[in-house]
Amino acid sequence: MERIIKTVSGKHRAAALDFVERVFTEHDSAREGRFVRRLTEEIRTGRYYVAELELMMADETDEIIGYAMFSRFPLEGKHENELLLLTPVAVKTELQRRHISRDLLEYGMQKAAGMGFRAAIVEGDPRNYRARGFETAADHGILPGPTVHLPHIDCLMAAPLVPGGLDGICGTVDYSLYPCLLEEGE
Repeated sequence: MERIIKTVSGKHRAAALDFVERVFTEHDSAREGRFVRRLTEEIRTGRYYVAELELMMADETDEIIGYAMFSRFPLEGKHENELLLLTPVAVKTELQRRHISRDLLEYGMQKAAGMGFRAAIVEGDPRNYRARGFETAADHGILPGPTVHLPHIDCLMAAPLVPGGLDGICGTVDYSLYPCLLEEGE
């Protein structure tokens, strides 16, 4: 199968939302699918959206088989031009475990580094992100704030995009810039 990584644009903007909702619905529930779609829409319309870092992988028929979005993210009003939030990441259910997310993340992290970003944070299962260079964010002084509801501290992770990329980046993660994240934690 041919795989092409590209920026989400044009006809793929709506298809990407449908794709993310479908993957999260299949993985978890219809509620989770709607929630992740809404979060994606909120990021897209917010001030921290980076169009060049909303990525998809398509097959030879131009069907979306993978998706990842990196957006700028401030910590305590700082680092918004250095730090990215990676969310959401989705892979077509029947194609999972075929390195689609790995390839998307590596491509996105390289592209982001080339754009001057230094680090990325993600919330998720550490087993899915450690191989991409993510470590427990708290070990680097990036701590979950009251709006972040984690099953375990290790689920908030950070990765440098360049050597020393996490040096000097510290603070508390606050999701209040995305209303749906606040509602989800209640």
